Amino acid sequence: MKALGICLGASTITFAEVDNNQGKISVGKVISHSHEGNAKDVFLQTLEEITPDQFDQITVTGRKFRENVNLTTITEPEAIEYSLEYLGLQRGEYNVLVSAGGETTIVYELDADHTISRVHIGNKCASGTGEFFLQQIRRMDLNAEDAIALAEGKHPHPISGRCSVFCKSDCTHALNRGEEKGAVVGGLCRMISGKITELLSSLKTKNVIMTGGVSKNKIVINYLKDQVDKLFIPDQANYFEALGAAIYALRHETSDFPGIGSVYNEGKSSFEFLKKLGDFEDKVTFKSMKHGLPEDDMTAVLGVDVGSTTTKAVLINKADDKIVSDIYLRTNGNPVEAARNCYRAISEQLGNKKVRIVGLGVTGSGRKIVGLHAFSDSIYNEIICHATASVYFDPEVDTIFEIGGQDAKYTYLVNGVPADYAMNEACSAGTGSFLEESALETLGVKMEDI
Repeated sequence: MKALGICLGASTITFAEVDNNQGKISVGKVISHSHEGNAKDVFLQTLEEITPDQFDQITVTGRKFRENVNLTTITEPEAIEYSLEYLGLQRGEYNVLVSAGGETTIVYELDADHTISRVHIGNKCASGTGEFFLQQIRRMDLNAEDAIALAEGKHPHPISGRCSVFCKSDCTHALNRGEEKGAVVGGLCRMISGKITELLSSLKTKNVIMTGGVSKNKIVINYLKDQVDKLFIPDQANYFEALGAAIYALRHETSDFPGIGSVYNEGKSSFEFLKKLGDFEDKVTFKSMKHGLPEDDMTAVLGVDVGSTTTKAVLINKADDKIVSDIYLRTNGNPVEAARNCYRAISEQLGNKKVRIVGLGVTGSGRKIVGLHAFSDSIYNEIICHATASVYFDPEVDTIFEIGGQDAKYTYLVNGVPADYAMNEACSAGTGSFLEESALETLGVKMEDI
């Protein structure tokens, strides 16, 4: 008998084939795809590739998305119990299973027969999840393999796990002070391990089975080993729930496969759809600087903004305030190199014109290290720079809202001078990097296409 188990997870869809040959269960092909917010299409496309008609029984587990599927479904805890039974563990050998996935960390307390007795779920903060880790290392221009390799043997930089925005800020500020990427990645891994052990803190004995994508991160695992009594990562850790669903299908009657065209229910949208922002463009006035061409013997001033996500530079003709060259690049966790790349790009745009640059002003979260590198005393905080630029365009302005990559700021001006300001302190949901990362990770939409 041949069965298929499917786990429709928050970030990944996993298919596991199992076969029952005279009472012996063997695992066949396993397929796992990140759905990037397009779960329906990835689910249907993979179903077509594996030919569902070849299976005698099919069962689905996972999150809320499983309610839209016209197939037999079971909950994730049920699927986990079937996989635990498949492992054939000694009675009472482990008392907890940690499922550390892309979006949540769940701790299941187990009784002596390895059935679930209690469930502990991490809070809604994303800072200890697999997807959050991947987002942060992409900000450093690293993939998972390279990030883990860099972190090996490095002393971990302290990273806050209290909130995702604090965590992101710690990473950004550390990199902008010149901290090694490996140390920051190590700090992220230690923080993730700490979030897991926090959920385990009420348990006297910590004999742990760990499953989920985070179980592949050996730096996290090494930190976790120091905090638990016993740790076991099964070979099936990456498809544990899908395996349990498949084993359930071997032992129970399941609904017939209805065909690709009928297997998915659209359901109702929970979103409210608003009018396009473009419909209100007449209510907005856009200001812009005039542009000019570089000329020999021109006197110019260079401004550099070293942000958490991007680094920008503009060269302005001191005689008429026209922008003669500009560049916008990724910071990639290395502010000095990002600034050097900006200088290089500005120089290339000038070509053979002999322009005299008489000043360099630096701002942004990486301003201190970049100012030190360039031997510039003109280092200004962003509040001053926002006010100066805003008053240049409109002397009567009294309110500034600035949505950056790492934070969002409000500034109040009196006679063109900043008198008060506020910024987000406990949540990154209103920032540019959050929008960019969520669009890419969840919806597969690049920043340029938003």
